[in-house]
Amino acid sequence: MDTKVVNPHDRFFKAVLGDEKHAREFLELYLPQELVRQLDLNTLAITKDSFIEKELREYFSDLLYRVELKGQPAFIYLLFEHKSSPDKLTAFQVLRYMVKIWELLLKQGQFHTRLPIIVPLVIYHGRSPWNIDTGFKHLFHVPDGYFEAYVPDFEYLLYDVSHFTDEEIKGAVILKASLLTMKYVFRPELGKQLEKIFGLFKDLTLKETGLEYLETLLRYLVNATDTIKKDDIARAIQSIPEGDKIMPTIAEQWKKEGFEEGIQQGIQQGIRQGIQEGIQQGIQQGMREGILEAIELGLKLKFGTRGLKIYPEIRKIEEIEQLRSIKEAIEIAGSIKEIEELLD
Repeated sequence: MDTKVVNPHDRFFKAVLGDEKHAREFLELYLPQELVRQLDLNTLAITKDSFIEKELREYFSDLLYRVELKGQPAFIYLLFEHKSSPDKLTAFQVLRYMVKIWELLLKQGQFHTRLPIIVPLVIYHGRSPWNIDTGFKHLFHVPDGYFEAYVPDFEYLLYDVSHFTDEEIKGAVILKASLLTMKYVFRPELGKQLEKIFGLFKDLTLKETGLEYLETLLRYLVNATDTIKKDDIARAIQSIPEGDKIMPTIAEQWKKEGFEEGIQQGIQQGIRQGIQEGIQQGIQQGMREGILEAIELGLKLKFGTRGLKIYPEIRKIEEIEQLRSIKEAIEIAGSIKEIEELLD
């Protein structure tokens, strides 16, 4: 099945819980302990299938794990709902995807007489509290007990990360940082929480995996929310060891943002003065603004207020190639004087 999506929530969800180590840790911590005791999570394996229709991938993501349950094959189905409020038909969606999983397994010839158990778990991090019953039968109006025999019934587990206090969110560094980010990503106080979230990486940043994950986290923050300012991110990065190593990643992402914004501005301008010419001008302007933002951030992170003193002079430069050279020089420069020499 096609799993290609561009949704930042989907990418982040799968980058974290699509890793078997983090998935195993999450399930051990957040599944009911009676269920955990009966599962052999050492047998956990992630399948490659997604069961969400293309038109719904803006709102849902999913992962399917295969695991042994008392020596028998079973599955855990994670449905990540990245809406700002709960969907009243979530139980119906879950049932549809469970049926799709069983259909696929039957088609593959893996099961013939008895179907495997699927444990459904919905993950939610929206602004509104989850006030919907998790039982499927509650979608029906049943006149009296006689008709209950004709109504399918099951429940899904719910992990509402927005409902947990920060202290209740458990896990090692990467899992805990991910869940805290998911909790705050829709909230206005996200910027104030970044230093605490990034602070979790103090013992991890020297390791390659820590740096790689920080890049994943930064890309998610830049693409998934407009509630934080670039200064919030810069300040949070400065609070961790070797934060300057991550700066180029952010700079490149903001450069890309400027590029894309430039295209949009160019299209609008093109309506008035010729499509092709307008787009080209917008692209050039967007690229310039993106590189300038990267330079400003680099000067601030590496040289502090002294570095920012030369920024107004740099802004006067129109040539994109010269600006790009300055940006690259900042990454390797040992002193502010090396940058000043480029302006002479």
